[in-house]
Amino acid sequence: MTDKIITRQSGEIARIIFNQPEKRNAVSLEMWEAVEKAAKQYAEDPSVRILILSGAGGKAFVSGADVSKFESERASMDAVEHYNAATKRVYDMIEAFPKPTIAQIDGFCIGGGVALALSCDIRICGKGSQFAIPAAKLGLGYGYPGIKRLVNVVGPSFAKEVFFTARRFDAEEARTMGLVNRVVDDSNVAQAAEDTAAMIAANAPMTVESVKFIVGETVKDESARDLAGCEERVKACFASQDYIEGRRAFLEKRKPQFRGA
Repeated sequence: MTDKIITRQSGEIARIIFNQPEKRNAVSLEMWEAVEKAAKQYAEDPSVRILILSGAGGKAFVSGADVSKFESERASMDAVEHYNAATKRVYDMIEAFPKPTIAQIDGFCIGGGVALALSCDIRICGKGSQFAIPAAKLGLGYGYPGIKRLVNVVGPSFAKEVFFTARRFDAEEARTMGLVNRVVDDSNVAQAAEDTAAMIAANAPMTVESVKFIVGETVKDESARDLAGCEERVKACFASQDYIEGRRAFLEKRKPQFRGA
């Protein structure tokens, strides 16, 4: 693990923090590999209910690739393919993470930062945040999976504008197009993410995780949807002890104590 990726857990809430604030949390290959390892551990850890991804320093979430590493990490076609495969694994892993994920976006969210945020379930940013995918300014090709994630969130027209113009969008524009769920004061982004995570963690995990799975199926092509898997998860919720606990807590007018079983 590198010290440029910080992992932290408080109760049921885990965090992965990109820690290169002097470069606006630009990401190197070793950082992507550390995120992949950490995400795998948290996915398999039953004590973790929510994962928050954020950037250190308060000025940026992730501002894309660390250009200073290009000569050593992306100088040849083979190296580029290796780097791209590593980033794709992380995006896919975060998108398929079995528990809810929150992108806590402070400041700049550029290029790969947008791709990472789109892989999360919920995005919360500050009023001063800025977003951009500058591929067209760099002559970069951008593959189907990344464009599809953006289209799924903001729709085809806004996705085209984001890519065609390659300009920076402010927080209000991002909220308007649906790129972020919520905009809060810059000083309150971390607390808003924490509060949202705590709210989710207090609910029945089987219900939350089943909804995440089912929503994921709705954006797939119809022929690729696992409707049987959706139905199986719904039935499991109704057969769970948490369903009994939820009913009893409602009738007894108390806070339910869910156990995920």
